[in-house]
Amino acid sequence: MVLGIGIDIIEIDRIKKSVEKFGDQFLNKIFTKGELDYSLSKKNKYQHLAARFAAKEAIAKSLAGGDNKGFRWKDIEIYNEKNGLPQVRLNGDLRKFISTDKSLKITMSHSDNYVTCFAILYLSNHSLTT
Repeated sequence: MVLGIGIDIIEIDRIKKSVEKFGDQFLNKIFTKGELDYSLSKKNKYQHLAARFAAKEAIAKSLAGGDNKGFRWKDIEIYNEKNGLPQVRLNGDLRKFISTDKSLKITMSHSDNYVTCFAILYLSNHSLTT
C-alpha cells in the first residue's frame, strides 16, 4: 500500500549559486558529511549536490501525508550502492517514523541543467501494486 509519493526537480545552477553565495553555511546545513565527501569528489559536483537536494525534497513530499513531525535536512542521507543505485539512510525522528513496517524508495535522473527525483513511501508488508 502506497502511503505517499513525492517528486522534485531543480536547476543545477541554483545549487551552484547557493554554494557560491553561502559556501559552507549552506553545504553544512543541507548535506551530511558522507554526501559532501561523495559529491565534492566528483567532476560534476553541483550535479551530485543538486541530486541529493532534489531527493531530500521529494522524500519530504512523500512524508507529508504521514504522521511524522517533519524533518531536518541531515535526517535524510542519500548514498549510492556499489552499482550506482541511489539509497536513503534516515536518522533522528525519521528513522523512528520509517520503522520496520514502511519502506522508502527513490530514483533520480539528470540532464545537463536539471536534476529530478521521485520518492515513494509504502508499507513493507504489501507489494507496490496493492
